[in-house]
Amino acid sequence: MNTGVKITAFAAALAATFGTAYGVGKGVGPFEEPAKAEHGGHAAAPKGQGGGGAAGHGDGHGDHGGGAGAANAPAAGGLQVSDGGYTLALETPTPALGKSTLRFSIKDTAGRKVTAFTTEHGKELHFIVASRDLTVFRHLHPEKAADGTWTVDADLPAPGGYKAFADFKPAVKGAKGITLGADLAVPGAYAPKPMPPVAPTADVDGYQVRLGGTLDPGKAGELRLTVTKAGRPVTDLEPYLGAYGHLVALREGDLAYLHVHPNEGGPGPDVSFTATAPSSGTYRLFLDFQHEGKVRTAAFTVRAGTGGGTGTGTGTGTGTGGAPVEEPSHGAGAHAHG
Repeated sequence: MNTGVKITAFAAALAATFGTAYGVGKGVGPFEEPAKAEHGGHAAAPKGQGGGGAAGHGDGHGDHGGGAGAANAPAAGGLQVSDGGYTLALETPTPALGKSTLRFSIKDTAGRKVTAFTTEHGKELHFIVASRDLTVFRHLHPEKAADGTWTVDADLPAPGGYKAFADFKPAVKGAKGITLGADLAVPGAYAPKPMPPVAPTADVDGYQVRLGGTLDPGKAGELRLTVTKAGRPVTDLEPYLGAYGHLVALREGDLAYLHVHPNEGGPGPDVSFTATAPSSGTYRLFLDFQHEGKVRTAAFTVRAGTGGGTGTGTGTGTGTGGAPVEEPSHGAGAHAHG
């Protein structure tokens, strides 16, 4: 088993970040009961497709809680609309309620639209939209026009603030990956929903996903997500974006963003990652996995740096294949998206 890929967090204004592991069960606390840790397989990127996580970029954000190890944590990046000489330019910053088309571009310092990107994890650019209360999550796949304009359809089901993230690497020699964030606002009466509760499992479209491991500020921790269906381990997960699992984590309070891919292994029932929390606090994790031709998303709430330096818990969710993650007002339901 190779070493887990360490990653950093990034993003912008209202929620969180981080990664996951394999072979857990030690010092885990509420993440996982040791008796349940019986599956030794460590699902991850298919051979030859790599499991590297995207690295964080951007300036640090110093006003978010500390905790043991926080001084050594990677700087939270992507908390700005411009970084490294590139800008995320939204052409539709106030999309309509419900289904609408989002348009944006990445511009260089001269204001020109960038047209050349390096393909990573099967895409030239990863585009994520999340609500500021972390109850709506969209992992979208925009299409690029010849002039550098990206277009994608999105369903934004409630009024209020959202954050859009563009995760990409310019096709320039020596360029590093960049994550930029920009605000979206859906008009209407805004009623924020509570953060879904911490819990060890998430139910999604007949599947149950269990999260085990630790998350510590400033210290690499391993987490493992185990997928079962009708009580049986799912051992034939299908590659999605070049891996057997795809994880995005968002930090409550500033929407610091982390986009990671699993360690080597697979094809299930375990999908593992390694990550470092940039600070103590509450995080939302969104795991995409594909089985029987559909992509589903399991969502969790996790607290880092609480009680002895071990991460605690996850949030539960239920949903149907093809529907994006949304939480009802009581915060208990994550809906899978395709």
